[in-house]
Amino acid sequence: MESSQGIAELKRLRWAIGINGALSMVFGAVILIWPSISLYALTILFGAYVLAGGIVGLVNAFSVEFGRGWLAVWSLLSIGLGLAVLFWPSISALALLYVIAAYAIAVGVIVIGGAFWLPISNGDSLLLTLSGLVAILFGVVMFAKPGDGALVLLALIAAFSLVFGITELIVAIGGPRLIRRQVQSATRAAA
Repeated sequence: MESSQGIAELKRLRWAIGINGALSMVFGAVILIWPSISLYALTILFGAYVLAGGIVGLVNAFSVEFGRGWLAVWSLLSIGLGLAVLFWPSISALALLYVIAAYAIAVGVIVIGGAFWLPISNGDSLLLTLSGLVAILFGVVMFAKPGDGALVLLALIAAFSLVFGITELIVAIGGPRLIRRQVQSATRAAA
């Protein structure tokens, strides 16, 4: 594979991760802005968020050579879950909670796998690994404490979505490169 082709593919992969991060942040922000969201609205919102992220990822999976399997697995999981939730909008609150928890654990495992399989820098790999661990921890907490009150759980879902989204955006931008540029810029300004 030529280096210019590899760079272009890495950019497309970063775009897919970045768009998913932005969708995750929007999902979390909507929950924070709308704390009295109905179960039906939350179900539709979650289904749309997961489906949109899956579609974006699947489109990008066809345009990259490396990371294709990782992106395809994540995307197919998201599309399947998004469609299932959208076709079952009358899901109970507890069942939706378990669906979100299971999705978080599955995505966490896939993201940690991506941290090792994708040709990204060590700093980005570390961010992806931490993001995956946060997702798994979130899912485990959701399974362990399903009855801790609707507002607490909504706040937890929103916080997870925001943190996961921010982490994905940092990886998409190239976190270590961004920090290195900022340090170099500050050093030049000080000199």
